[in-house]
Amino acid sequence: MIYLDNSATTRTLPAAAEAAQYYMSESFFNPAAAYSPAVESERAVNAARARLAGAMNAAADEIVFTSGGTESNNMAIYGSLGAMRGQGRLVVSAVEHPSVYEVMKRLSPEYDVVEAGVDQQGRVDVAGLAQLVTPGTRFVSVMQVNNETGAINDIPAIYKLVKREAPGALLHVDGVQGFLKVPFEARNCDFYTVSGHKFHGPKGVGALYVKKGTRFLGGQIGGGQEKNLRSGTTNTPGIMGMDAALQYYLANQETMWENMRTCKLRLAENLLALPDVLINGPAPEEGAPHILNVSFLGVRGEVLLHALEEKKIYVSTGSACSAHKKGKNRILNAMGVTGERQEGAIRFSFSAFNTPGEMDETAAAIADLLGLLRRFKRR
Repeated sequence: MIYLDNSATTRTLPAAAEAAQYYMSESFFNPAAAYSPAVESERAVNAARARLAGAMNAAADEIVFTSGGTESNNMAIYGSLGAMRGQGRLVVSAVEHPSVYEVMKRLSPEYDVVEAGVDQQGRVDVAGLAQLVTPGTRFVSVMQVNNETGAINDIPAIYKLVKREAPGALLHVDGVQGFLKVPFEARNCDFYTVSGHKFHGPKGVGALYVKKGTRFLGGQIGGGQEKNLRSGTTNTPGIMGMDAALQYYLANQETMWENMRTCKLRLAENLLALPDVLINGPAPEEGAPHILNVSFLGVRGEVLLHALEEKKIYVSTGSACSAHKKGKNRILNAMGVTGERQEGAIRFSFSAFNTPGEMDETAAAIADLLGLLRRFKRR
């Protein structure tokens, strides 16, 4: 099996699975309880919180544990707007994940919601964004790394722009695809979203960074966990599994980055040697190290995906959250990638556990399939 859909999810590390298992079967206590084993669980959770904060140069009390990226994104938007008075403008990039983009669209009857365009590489057009951020802007959301193309946004520049044009506005950054993959410091935003299963932790756990001093109501209401910002019984197994994955990643980060980038460049080189193949998004050496979007002209991406599946090579045609939705790809549309080029797009996404040999095998399989599939389509 060759798994090249790591932007959808990653294989849970053995150490992460073992940590989660331990906190399910051995130290299974509710951290909110008063007896000593529960207090030990609470200490473990808080140590994990401090390590996660340290990875983004934040303070431990700025981290709220959640169920993952979607909840964190929703919470950032609703929790901040709920603490504000009056209406105003909301700015969302045209290529955001549905857990941001669809929420913003739902708010359009109440707020002035505008879209920030992107360039042909999929990066937010900072000059265009400057025209949209007005003094009445309340909230801006721009992802760190695009989940379909690997385009990296200049978050420090965008943060400075937002605070200059609308000092009262808040900047939310969806870091689900960027955290641990590209450098980041929390001081360059007001909210930052993390999801554990994108870096070899368990599914169903994540976090939201909330800058100290930000007016924020939080999310779920109930027992008052997470400083009353996200109620619900603490997911200790998930948090400690995510923490184990984080520690592994931090200890091996340079090696993991290099391996992902090596695989990405190797596959890109192999594929570009084939006829009628185009890269969508930034040049392979410029984007995030783990995402490559490629169009194979003359073949439908979905058909190629299933042909590769027969060979136990697993790729995607875009975001897993949109895999079963029919119609045009909103992200590629925003970049100007349309028609046959959009129809033939495939996303390859890598982990540190892929190998250059797998890239050669994948490219060879695609080369064999393209001739057959292109002839079939022309008929």
